[in-house]
Amino acid sequence: MKAQEAKGWNVFKQIFTDHWDGFKKKYPLYNKQYYDEQVKKMLFCGNPEEMGYIRYLCFSCGEGKRVVSMSCKSTMCLRCGKVYVDEWVSQVSKMLHEGIIYRHIVLTVPEKLRKTFYNHAEELLGSFMACGVRCLDDFFSRVRRKEIRGGYIAVLQTHGRNGQYNPHLHIIATSGGMDRNTRKWEHVEYLPYPMLHKKWQWYLLEMVREGIDTEEIEQLVDSCYRSYPKGFVANVQKGEVPGRYESLARYLAKYVVSPPISIRRIDGYDGETVRYHYRSHKTEKVEEEQVDVYTFIGRMIQHVLPKGFKRIRYYGVQATKTFEQVKGIIQEALSKVKRVVKGAIKILAQKRYRERYRESTGKDPFICPHCGQEMDICTIWHPRYGVIYDELDEIRRGKYEQKEKEAFGEEGNGRAVRSSTKGVQLPLFSMWN
Repeated sequence: MKAQEAKGWNVFKQIFTDHWDGFKKKYPLYNKQYYDEQVKKMLFCGNPEEMGYIRYLCFSCGEGKRVVSMSCKSTMCLRCGKVYVDEWVSQVSKMLHEGIIYRHIVLTVPEKLRKTFYNHAEELLGSFMACGVRCLDDFFSRVRRKEIRGGYIAVLQTHGRNGQYNPHLHIIATSGGMDRNTRKWEHVEYLPYPMLHKKWQWYLLEMVREGIDTEEIEQLVDSCYRSYPKGFVANVQKGEVPGRYESLARYLAKYVVSPPISIRRIDGYDGETVRYHYRSHKTEKVEEEQVDVYTFIGRMIQHVLPKGFKRIRYYGVQATKTFEQVKGIIQEALSKVKRVVKGAIKILAQKRYRERYRESTGKDPFICPHCGQEMDICTIWHPRYGVIYDELDEIRRGKYEQKEKEAFGEEGNGRAVRSSTKGVQLPLFSMWN
C-alpha cells in the first residue's frame, strides 16, 4: 500500500478504535452485534493472526517467504474497497450482452423522503430497487408503444459525495427491450426525459405509500406530489456507451460500488474532529468539511445495509435465469440495428492479489527475492478452522513419492525431489525433516 493510502487507512481505523464504544452508547440503534462484527472485521483487516493467512515459500532456495492476510470483506473496510470494485467489474462485465447499447440511469430520492428511507430501510430498500425496474420497463414500453421487457443491473447506493444519507439507484439499462409478444428486440433511441421524471415520481411515491401505511406517510406523499410538479430527478447518460472506456462496467464502478469515503479523502484527525474533502455535485468544486468524530462515524456506519441484503440485483434479460435464453435472440436482432456499439462491452478478467500488488508497486509479490524463482503456497490458516492446508506436512506424508518414481524410476538418482506445480523438479531440504 502506498504511503498516503496507509496513512489514511491508519487514521480511519484509529477513529473507530478511539470512539466506536462511545458512539454506540450515544446512538443505541447501532449497539448491535451485526454492526460490531462489521467494525471488528474492518479493524482487524490486514492482521493475519485475526483474519487468517496464506503463507508462500520458495521451494528452490528455502529463503523466500511471504504471508498474505485474508481480506475482511466488511462493507466498512475502505482498504478492501478496491478489491470489491475489481470483483464487481469482473462480475458485471460478464453479464452484459455484447453489442447492446447500455445506458447509465440514476434514479434519485428527493430530500423530503430520505429520512423516511433511513428510518424504514428494511421495509423500503428492497422494494425501491424493484420499483425502479418496473418504472423503466413501463417507460420503455410507453415510448415504443408496445409491451417490452428490458435488461437491468440495479445497484443501490445510499451515500452522497459528502457521506450523508442519500439513497439512489444506479441502473445499467439496455436501451430497449424484448417485445413480450413477438420475442423480437426493440431498440429505443429517443428518450423523453420529462415523461421519465413524472413516471419515476409516481412509481416511487406509490411504493412508499404501499410500504408504510400510516397517516403521516400519506401526508408526506401528497406533499411530495405538490412540491415536485415536474417529477423526480432521473439522470440518464446521453448517447451511446463511451468508446474510450475499457468497458461500461469499469466506467460505472467509481459510481456504484465505491465506499462512503475513500482513504485519500481523509485530511486530518485531532482526536475530536475529522477533516475530509469531496467534490460537490452543486458546484463541481472540491469542498472541505470538518465534523465531530461521532458525526463522521455515523456517516460511515449508516451505509451498512441490513444483513443479507443484496446490493446488486439483475432483472429482465439481464437476470441469470434468462440471460443465456435471450442471448441468441438479441444477437440476431442486433444485426438489423445500425446504431449499436459493436464490441463496446469487453469481458474483464477478475484481478487477484498478485495483479493488484504488481499494479501498485511494480513488483511481483511471489517471486523469491533471493533466487528469483516463483514461490508456492506452503500453508493456509483460518482463525476458526485452523490449518486448512500444509504443504510441508503433505511432503512428509510422501505426497510426491509416486511422482518421483515416475520421473526417475524405482531407484531414482540418489536424491529426493519434489514436483512443483509447474512440473519443475526441486530439491528437498533437511529443514522439512
